[in-house]
Amino acid sequence: MDMLWSGWGDPAAATPLPDTVTGLLRDLLGVEPRGAGPVALEDIAVPPSPLDAEAHRALLAAVGGHDEHVRTDAGTRVRHTRGKSTPDLLRIRAGEVDDVPAAVVLPAGHDEVLAVLRACAAHGLAVVPFGGGTSVVGGLAPVRRGTFVALDLRRMDGLLAVDPVSRTATLQAGLRAPRAEALLAEHGFTLGHFPQSYEWATIGGFAATRSSGQASAGYGRFDDMVLGLTLATPEGTVGTGRAPRSAAGPDLRQLLLGSEGAFGVITSVTVRVRPVPPTRRYEGWRFPSFRQGADALRRLAQDGPRPTVLRLSDETETLVGLAQPDAIGSAARQDAGCLAVVGFEGAAEDTARRRDRAAAALRDAGGTPLGEEPGRRWAHGRYSAPYLRDALLDAGAFAETLETAAFWSRLPELYASVREALTATLTAAGTPPLVMCHISHVYENGASLYFTVVSAQGDDPVAHWTRAKHAANDAILAAGGTISHHHGVGADHRDWYVREAGPLAVDALRAVKRRLDPAGVLNPGVLLPAD
Repeated sequence: MDMLWSGWGDPAAATPLPDTVTGLLRDLLGVEPRGAGPVALEDIAVPPSPLDAEAHRALLAAVGGHDEHVRTDAGTRVRHTRGKSTPDLLRIRAGEVDDVPAAVVLPAGHDEVLAVLRACAAHGLAVVPFGGGTSVVGGLAPVRRGTFVALDLRRMDGLLAVDPVSRTATLQAGLRAPRAEALLAEHGFTLGHFPQSYEWATIGGFAATRSSGQASAGYGRFDDMVLGLTLATPEGTVGTGRAPRSAAGPDLRQLLLGSEGAFGVITSVTVRVRPVPPTRRYEGWRFPSFRQGADALRRLAQDGPRPTVLRLSDETETLVGLAQPDAIGSAARQDAGCLAVVGFEGAAEDTARRRDRAAAALRDAGGTPLGEEPGRRWAHGRYSAPYLRDALLDAGAFAETLETAAFWSRLPELYASVREALTATLTAAGTPPLVMCHISHVYENGASLYFTVVSAQGDDPVAHWTRAKHAANDAILAAGGTISHHHGVGADHRDWYVREAGPLAVDALRAVKRRLDPAGVLNPGVLLPAD
């Protein structure tokens, strides 16, 4: 099943906004209903594919000569145009397809990916790897103008191996996360990686962007899980991962993880897996302030016991109810404080012991227990926020997110600086926003901040957001944060990533790209500036 071309996910899962929320948007932010909805797919004026006959034959030969594996029809090409950021959706809903791929190529395995990349290099075709299509940072639109193809990995969706002794599994890159969990569960294992994009994202996408899931406190980030990977490039194959750890030179896994298709196409990964937990318990806690709640989370992250899920919404996010997206608007109470969700997974005895110790620490830090109901509601709606974003767009609002991370000592300044940058820029544009934030990934030494911004769309919402996002990016670097904790770099963050990494490091990465991709066809302009 394909994702909705003009929005997120399964159209059957979408729900309209409650009247209370629509009224709040009108009264608080001046949101007015939009006159027209998205254009119909069949009404989009998609230009004919510019793929020439010789290149088309070469791509066909690379994937076994089957026409259905090199698709040039308008509908397929539109469905592979850009990602799922709000600017992406606003443009596609308006019928803007100036960067539609010339073709969508569907290889069946690593050798076919190699053949496709070689054919593209020979014919000067840029290549954009496409997994679930969930990028929100411009990761699926090459900056270099010219003919390009989308490399859809959906046929590469197998569980290649399970080693129950070592507790590892080898997964193909096009495998969607729910299917991966189902296949692993047949062997009694779980990956434990559940990001908000879980229902649609793929294993390869997780690796290529250094994804982080909602249970990262307990299971770690995806890059923590990867023990080895296989990369296809126009120049050949790179393989890593002979042992769980090695002192044999620099760790090439870390060079390739997060490379976002700029160095090659990840075709499979070997990951560590864990037994399916027999017990899962999620519960809510209330803290008087975001700072006090953050201090409590830091205490657990540093001194333990560390829960499997640990997240904290600020006062605004708690008040609006976004901490529980399936119940948006229902938590609007003046004394709402800040909601924390704390979850434990594992064997029953161990889970109970860790939960009791954590509860004592949270109480000592000023927390008030709210029982399991907030935790259950969060778990029920944990993948609902992107659908809520679509409903907000339908109602005439603008909604978008951004995220960052920093050391604990810098977190308060980072939080305040980003909020101020977003509020000031959008207010100056005539669309004063509601800015919400939560912590959802914690470490011994720091944590992430995830901001959600809602405002009226105004006369040019994409331009308004571009200015606000640039101001927020500047504020992130000035306050000592990283330009991305888990969304990745893409094209949207590229220039700030260059500033964060520094010119010498970027030159070193460009040297790697020139060796692996001398023709410069791999996702040009994503991650690194195009030559």
